[in-house]
Amino acid sequence: MKNKSYIIIDFILERCYNKSILLDGVMQMATRKTLTEIKQHVQDHLGEKVILRTNKGRKKVKTKEGVLLETYPAVFVVRIDPGLESERKISYSYSDILTETVEVMLTENQERIYVS
Repeated sequence: MKNKSYIIIDFILERCYNKSILLDGVMQMATRKTLTEIKQHVQDHLGEKVILRTNKGRKKVKTKEGVLLETYPAVFVVRIDPGLESERKISYSYSDILTETVEVMLTENQERIYVS
């Protein structure tokens, strides 16, 4: 029997099966290792402030600031800094980073979290 997190990752990979990534100048398909690398990058920066740019479609892009709170097998949680709105938490899947639906950038050094 597969671990629950592997089942979730397999499901995500099936959803983005046609998403190719560029590694060392060679186009490659996304793998379980790819999502694991993204998860590791996110875990390395827990507690740090980030800027989130989310693609909402039809040339709509929302930008928010927050703090990386937690990671789970298939998602990570960001606490959005309160502005005019009340403080809230939003979760994103690692495949959102892979498919570039969300862009996560560290505010401290403008480093982007992405597939290496």
